[in-house]
Amino acid sequence: MQDQDPHRRGALAGLLNSVAHRLRQPLPGAQPRLRFEMPPEEQNGAAAQGGTGTRFGDPGPRISAQHPLYVGFMGTVGVGLALLVYWIGSNTTQLLLWIVAALFIALGLDPVVRWLEGRKLPRAAGIVVAVATLALAVTGFFATLIPTIVQQVTQIVQEAPRWITEFINSDFFRSIDTQFGVRERITQELQKFVNDPEAMGGIFGGVVGFGSTLANGLFGTLIVLVLSLYFLAALPAMKKWGYRLAPRSRRPRVEALAEEITGSVGNYVIGQAVVALLNATFAFIVMSIVGVPFAVLLAFVVALLAFIPLVGGLIAGVIVSLIALTAGWQTAVVYAICYFAYLQFEAYFISPRIMQKAVAVPGAVAVISVIAGGSLLGVLGALIAIPTAAAILLLVKELFIVRQDKH
Repeated sequence: MQDQDPHRRGALAGLLNSVAHRLRQPLPGAQPRLRFEMPPEEQNGAAAQGGTGTRFGDPGPRISAQHPLYVGFMGTVGVGLALLVYWIGSNTTQLLLWIVAALFIALGLDPVVRWLEGRKLPRAAGIVVAVATLALAVTGFFATLIPTIVQQVTQIVQEAPRWITEFINSDFFRSIDTQFGVRERITQELQKFVNDPEAMGGIFGGVVGFGSTLANGLFGTLIVLVLSLYFLAALPAMKKWGYRLAPRSRRPRVEALAEEITGSVGNYVIGQAVVALLNATFAFIVMSIVGVPFAVLLAFVVALLAFIPLVGGLIAGVIVSLIALTAGWQTAVVYAICYFAYLQFEAYFISPRIMQKAVAVPGAVAVISVIAGGSLLGVLGALIAIPTAAAILLLVKELFIVRQDKH
């Protein structure tokens, strides 16, 4: 029996090895998954060329760059490519805006993911944690906010007829109506509008257009979220590919500049979100104390506007102060004093501490960039204006000025 045990153990080990070998073999007809991988970096250009002058041998004589045929051909190709790029850009404007927004969000979440990576958490798990936390926070925020907003919007709709009636019966409106016949003019325009079939068709078209705009907005939001996840997951690989496009002698410099720019953008997004949250919280507290109506709805508006740098808080303060006039001029004055005093405190104490690792842009450049970005791309342009201006200033300082100082 003792002699048979080693044989049995050997046979069992051989059987297990055979099964493991079969499991490691690919299934019949299966093909390996194709991956778009980066080509290996060449360490020695001369060795890679094999001593022939080029990688594929001697290409023979080349046409001179000053030859009229060469200049004309390349000029035609350049103009054609420029027109092609313009045509593609003009027909894919919405897609480009979605891509920019998704990249902006990915850069904003990247510092959080890298912080989690520094805590020995894999990047994939860090992305899941960061996105899940953000999704839960946004869901909880809207789940708490939406019922109150719906209630307050309903209240506004219910109170609107009473406000209109009080305005029509006011002495101010009566004096204007006596001088200019406003009531009669409004009645004529309403009758003309109701009896005009094109106007009624325009209302129906407006409703359909609003539904289409809402559907496009939801679809765009979904696309931006999906692209943000892809960009966030592939951001290190995207950076490596971008660095490989630069000449090898300049790659360390390009990498340092790119890391500084992307890091500043990410810190700016997070910092601006924190500043907007603090701004809206303070506004809600003051509105609740002084008795401004629709405090929750207005706090949500303040949070959205606070994302727009420099001018967003100012616009939010003016809007809320005007609405506070419905509760009395004393309420509006008290709120305006408190809120604009907070804006000064935020500008000198809160923002410098939160944004100390973000971008630093001169005030005049920041104002001009925000106005230009808003004119070109709307709210998205205003949001990305300051990081873009900071990146341009950094490139000018590190590339152009350094080169000029050498001459």
